[in-house]
Amino acid sequence: MSSVVNPKRENGEDPDELTLRPQRLDDFIGQRRVIENLRVYIEAAKQRDDALDHCLFFGPPGLGKTTLAHIIANEMGTDIKATSGPVIERKDDLAALLTDLKKGDVLFIDEIHRLNRLVEECLYPALEDFEIDILIGEGPHAKSIKLHLEPFTLVGATTRAGMISSPLRSRFGITERLDFYPEDEMMTIVRRSARILGIAMDEEGCAEIARRARGTPRIANRILRRVRDFAQVHGEGKIDSRLAQYALNLLEIDSLGLDAMDRLYIRTLIEKFGGGPVGLNNIAVALGEDEETIEDMIEPFLIQIGFVQRTPRGRVASPFAYQHLGLPFEKTQMELFQ
Repeated sequence: MSSVVNPKRENGEDPDELTLRPQRLDDFIGQRRVIENLRVYIEAAKQRDDALDHCLFFGPPGLGKTTLAHIIANEMGTDIKATSGPVIERKDDLAALLTDLKKGDVLFIDEIHRLNRLVEECLYPALEDFEIDILIGEGPHAKSIKLHLEPFTLVGATTRAGMISSPLRSRFGITERLDFYPEDEMMTIVRRSARILGIAMDEEGCAEIARRARGTPRIANRILRRVRDFAQVHGEGKIDSRLAQYALNLLEIDSLGLDAMDRLYIRTLIEKFGGGPVGLNNIAVALGEDEETIEDMIEPFLIQIGFVQRTPRGRVASPFAYQHLGLPFEKTQMELFQ
């Protein structure tokens, strides 16, 4: 699923994200509780000359988990090595990463819930005792050697905290959830990105982009770049309310930030399944999408704005969803939603 409002990072976006990514805690906008907690933890670790405790950040994609990992390394004055769970396939891969870390370095593992179980078990002593066992040789002559590691900080990021095993979760000293951003913080983020990219924009244009960005900075920055293209070709290079509305309508992003796929999901739920309750598998088949895509990329925002509810019997559309699409809502359907 490729969409302007897809919160996951897409191929080719890394250079743009690096340009817009805050480098320090003072530059990070929003997530005030998380930032203030990290400020205390980092300062305390620096005063003790210790590595920061291992950190786990979870929440929907695009909210700043990777950015926070890089900020931690910058604030601690150390290096960061970034990888992802599926990439570390063998114990040897993990050992190579860990033995290359210097004191206080940050090892960032994105999608940490997808770590191979054997690799995960090998990670436990590294997190607790800063040592790792490696096997030298094969067969009866194989020997286990214990390697001591420099104290380091593991920063794990996941969109599915429930899929992380209890033993791994218990080894994180700092666990923080990142939430969607309110509109005023989204406007501040859009203003900052426009300033860095050299985009001319008035307050009304900024508000229009922030309102439709689904409370997600990555989406806001992606929309800003696309609207900039329309301003350059169809306008005078400046983003105002009229130009932003024109561009966003062509991109099929409505006033609440829903795109064509979101509306198709809601319409399918209402028109094909009577508003629910209906199981995820049936919705996935009807849409021609896989269940993971629907759970990770479509439903979180629809649930957050109160359009859909997950119940023990299945998904149910709320009265707000009917109203947004202009579809009639029967009062008897309220019993299903409740």
